[in-house]
Amino acid sequence: MLEARDITLSYGGSQILHGIDLTAERGRVTCVMGLNGTGKTSLLKAIAGRHPMEGTVTLDGRPLPPGAKARAQAGIAYVPQGREIFPTLTVAENLETGFACLPRDARRVPESVFELFPVLHEMRGRRGGDLSGGQQQQLAIARALVTRPKVLLLDEPTEGIQPNIIDQIGRVIAGLRKAGEMAIVLVEQRFDFAWSLADHIVALRRGAILRSEARATASREAVLADVSV
Repeated sequence: MLEARDITLSYGGSQILHGIDLTAERGRVTCVMGLNGTGKTSLLKAIAGRHPMEGTVTLDGRPLPPGAKARAQAGIAYVPQGREIFPTLTVAENLETGFACLPRDARRVPESVFELFPVLHEMRGRRGGDLSGGQQQQLAIARALVTRPKVLLLDEPTEGIQPNIIDQIGRVIAGLRKAGEMAIVLVEQRFDFAWSLADHIVALRRGAILRSEARATASREAVLADVSV
């Protein structure tokens, strides 16, 4: 279980996050929603160790060290908005960049990655920059899965993606949840996509939590209103 407590983050003189509490359990999807500029991406970056922050982040009861590399080694995988693949590296080489946080004897691409994203196996010799946007998004998720994460952080995985790839990404997230090996935190603007996958809803407004509730007990209309105004 991932637990983030009292997460506060500032850029210069502006406070972006105001004492955020978030829990993500294995085998469940915690969906963070809100308008642009509410701090969703900043929250994921803080958890991933990409931004200095105040507060604590623990995984299975153990405090996580600061820094992106240390948190990746501890089991936090981050799929950033914009994908951040390496355009001049091949698909295979992009996947292998995930080896950096793994011990030497674990540095291999699991077959399960290609089972989830067969197109990557077909295109493993192609440069990342030659892939479509949807294929690049699949590659970014696959690279994160190469690290065998305990927590998967997904930032806007459907942004700018064609509908058939959105459906496939949704099926992958649902399958990962069902496997029960990792906690998933999903930041998503596409409401229907998020609602269909979420076990728990966290709505942010102006860097603070407006709502934190199990989807099973939440009102779809109330949540939609919270994240739309």
